[in-house]
Amino acid sequence: MTKFQPPGAPPAATAGPGADEAGTVPLTERQLALLRRHRAHPHDASSNQVFAIDLRGPLDDTELRSALARLIARHPLLSARLAPGPDGPDGPPRLHLDPARTPRLERRTATGHPPTEDEAGQELDLEHTGVLRTVLIAHGPAHHTLLLVMHRLVADGECAGLLLADLLDAYEHGENPAAAPRAFIAHTTAPAPRAIPDNPAAANSPGHPHEPGHPHETSHPAAPQTLPVTPRQHALLLDALAHHGTGRYVEQLFWHWHGPLDTGRFTTAWQSVFDRETVLRAAFDWNHEPRVVLHDQVTADVVHHRAGTLDWDDLLHQDRLRGFDLRAPGLLRATLLDDTRPTGDPRATDDTPTGDPRATGDTERATSTRVLITFHHALLDHWSVSVLLQEFYRAYLADGLLPGSERRPDIRDYAHWLARQDTAPARAFWSAATGPATPTTRPALPGPATGQTGWGRAQARLSRAESGRLRRWAAARAATESSMLQAVWALLLYRTGGAHGPAPVGFGVSVSGRGIALDAVERLPGLLMNALPVIVRIDPDHSMPRLLAQLRDQALDMAAYEWVSTAQIHEWSGRGADEKLLDSLIVFENRPRTSPALDAALAAHDIRISPPQTLGLHSAFPITLLASPGTDGSLLLTAVHDRTRISDTDAGRLVGLCARLLRELPSTHDESTTIADIVAALPEADLPRMTDDTAVGLP
Repeated sequence: MTKFQPPGAPPAATAGPGADEAGTVPLTERQLALLRRHRAHPHDASSNQVFAIDLRGPLDDTELRSALARLIARHPLLSARLAPGPDGPDGPPRLHLDPARTPRLERRTATGHPPTEDEAGQELDLEHTGVLRTVLIAHGPAHHTLLLVMHRLVADGECAGLLLADLLDAYEHGENPAAAPRAFIAHTTAPAPRAIPDNPAAANSPGHPHEPGHPHETSHPAAPQTLPVTPRQHALLLDALAHHGTGRYVEQLFWHWHGPLDTGRFTTAWQSVFDRETVLRAAFDWNHEPRVVLHDQVTADVVHHRAGTLDWDDLLHQDRLRGFDLRAPGLLRATLLDDTRPTGDPRATDDTPTGDPRATGDTERATSTRVLITFHHALLDHWSVSVLLQEFYRAYLADGLLPGSERRPDIRDYAHWLARQDTAPARAFWSAATGPATPTTRPALPGPATGQTGWGRAQARLSRAESGRLRRWAAARAATESSMLQAVWALLLYRTGGAHGPAPVGFGVSVSGRGIALDAVERLPGLLMNALPVIVRIDPDHSMPRLLAQLRDQALDMAAYEWVSTAQIHEWSGRGADEKLLDSLIVFENRPRTSPALDAALAAHDIRISPPQTLGLHSAFPITLLASPGTDGSLLLTAVHDRTRISDTDAGRLVGLCARLLRELPSTHDESTTIADIVAALPEADLPRMTDDTAVGLP
């Protein structure tokens, strides 16, 4: 079995077979092929990887040189130069490693012509300079660009990001860390390395240009880049594979598209987004240890159904159960269903291909179309899809072609950021936060088997006036609606647990995962959303404001470690697999919405888009409570539940109790009202029942 490297370790290619800190190492077959190509096309810069790092602020020249030296000391292969092998000049060469050699830092002054392209086009002298060039370009006294030009013999797109992370670490934590300008840190941790090819057509190709005399080596595309899965993804994959065909972790959201819809442009726009976004071209491989595989090209999956050809509820059910092949890229798809049958070209049929002029002509006359986006949670969360939708709308308004935009971070940046995190403080925090006591986790009394299957949804809504009153009441106590929902859920857990004195309760809270120190992370599409355990001690003699303060403080403490997975936290808590920390999840939606400018641009084309509606995640949790603020100021509560664990009736009872408490709490003006007083108003006859199950997995 292949031995995989821990997160943050340099890729296997960086170590090299038999590489010592000094000496020589033989070239692999792939490296020999790359070398032959380099010699056949010495000025073809596609043999190089060029990465540009923006340095803002005062530059410490000595510390930068020291950082480069420390980087090479950590990754000796970067010091490699070509040297004759044991068979002499006529035999295959080797790489000679000399990590003690001081790296040469070339200097340039920026001119009108972009210097990065010039430097990328220069041939690397592998025998003398080696496999790495470092170039410092001065734009001014407080603005520089550091270029790292690496030959593909030692660096590809995957490992280079980790090398750059190590460079930052070496610069930031060198002998004089105080000298590191803050702007350097801010500008290099956020954007991923940016490859600058001399031949864009070759760079965009999945393979290399043909090499005469070596057809076998150039007839296949280069192997896709891979990334380690995050701990969160690892747990999701295991659970998803164990429940294949059930729709678990398949998410859906939909909205109404009012006005003309050009199906061909719609499809082209999504394809443009797929071409731009790395995460949409990702898949998984788990032959050994799970990895994320990044593909070069994926065809967007868009299907259009005419009105009357398919029932909406049937479509939702079938589409969820269809699921995804997690080994294949394209873990997001779009389905269109016309609400009214258009009266267009009679030649068009239900099987008319997407993009056919007859289909396009018909759909343009549809008065309303439901748009369904289905995606797998192992790669995307709702925040991510909202970001992608903004890109899609921009592309649609630009005739299907996504306009150019500035670089923003993607899943590679997040993987590199995550690999650099020190888990020791997180372990210490979560070990203390989870505590040794076993909390009450079920928001219902024990009940008999339900006799039902599948997943259900129960809803209750707070009106605009009720939601506003709740928001004002919470704000007066330095709390939010989300905190109120957590407090109410904790009360239900306490009440159904049958406790009579102080006792802990536990539930999960969804966080966006975008509070981390990664520049522009709010625009990063990927799986950052996380479910964190909240274990709070309920004292019946305490007041509601005191409970809210307790939850608020706990949320502030957790914020620094929201990137840690539930499975890691469970392990650090010291509990066994059958000892639960949480049996339910609260999700308070806070994803980005379309901007007024974008709405206006769509309106100029007679298009009006309704707010997307989430259909709820089918996860390992028996019940998830989803809170969705409405555009009208209302608050919609949705309980998505496993019907084998909790019946439709009991789920409706549970979400109804939540809404009832949220409505009534603002009327409790007397701060002396205790938790015991509140839960006493919930008679046992009104409480829901829930079937026990000790085999619930952790997401």
